[in-house]
Amino acid sequence: MTTEVSASLLATLPGHYYTDPDVFGQEQERVFEALWCCAVRAADLDRAGAYRTVRIGRESVLITRSRDGALRAFLNVCRHRGARLCADEAGEVRRGLQCPYHAWTYGLDGRLLAAPNLTRMPDVDRSAYGLVEVALREWLGYAWVCLADEPPSFEATVIGAAVERLGDPAAIERYRTEDLALGHRVRYDVRANWKLIVENFMECYHCATIHPELTEVLPEFAEGFAAQYYVGHGAAFGDEVDGFTVDGSAGFGRLPGVSEGQDRRYYAITVKPAVFVNLVPDHVILHRMFPLAVDRTVVECDWLYAPDVVASGADVTKSAELFHRVNEQDFAACERTQPAMGSRAYRDGGVLVPTEHHIGVFHDWLVRRLAA
Repeated sequence: MTTEVSASLLATLPGHYYTDPDVFGQEQERVFEALWCCAVRAADLDRAGAYRTVRIGRESVLITRSRDGALRAFLNVCRHRGARLCADEAGEVRRGLQCPYHAWTYGLDGRLLAAPNLTRMPDVDRSAYGLVEVALREWLGYAWVCLADEPPSFEATVIGAAVERLGDPAAIERYRTEDLALGHRVRYDVRANWKLIVENFMECYHCATIHPELTEVLPEFAEGFAAQYYVGHGAAFGDEVDGFTVDGSAGFGRLPGVSEGQDRRYYAITVKPAVFVNLVPDHVILHRMFPLAVDRTVVECDWLYAPDVVASGADVTKSAELFHRVNEQDFAACERTQPAMGSRAYRDGGVLVPTEHHIGVFHDWLVRRLAA
């Protein structure tokens, strides 16, 4: 889709891709409802009966921890008359999931267990009226779901994104993210189109302008080249920097599996459509995005540490504050950009400089998805 406009510049998507409700509807259907999306952290459902609801595309998805310990995902819709089964974002039930409208009751495995007067309808096959199941995979300690009838290969489209970025199938596994503990979490409500957030994360042309704390820790970012610009590249800490913290002070001990070559380096991965994974020696930061409208995106960001760090009550403030500031700076820039997407000045889009050319690959991917 992207076309060359000069020897140095590439064209971006036109402005209406960020403002048109019809485009957003196509993205919901052909991107978020067709691909694997990171829904919840598995450890947040720490006991049988716990559940979470998340918005994936246009659907509410209900994720439960069943009696056998497995996670399962369903459309959050009662099979009787379509009422929303669980209205809260999180909760816990003792026995089953009961619809508040007509009391149809489902097991944590989605089976229809009971309904008023159901025994008087012996011809009704309960197995045919269970909750509609959604495909679920666990990776990095999170539950990923896909609404497609025939989900694409998880290995190729999700795990493959990490392998493609890092150039080493084992690189991300060394952080043992699934064994880490949640040390901090922030939910951001960003008044901007989800693609502006993805594009911002992928490039560092803006870093010298709006990220003073980050460029102090990662000096090469001031030159405008993002970590994702190079396959396998991790941005090096500054010589006087002791840790990935807001003031460059020491953080925590290196995670046990992290290799010598990964020490004192920052790696960033974009898993399309809407997940960012940030890897540093002593913790992992994971962003999940949930587009709610053409100009509104909720981003949930988790800071994950070694279990003993969290269990000890260690102060993670300096560690978490660095990327919290980066997030606020980035999201403010995206919100500043969103109104201009509807301007006649941006009708045909903007341009990408050479250090941003890899964003053109993202644009091409999106256009192909929407045309599918």
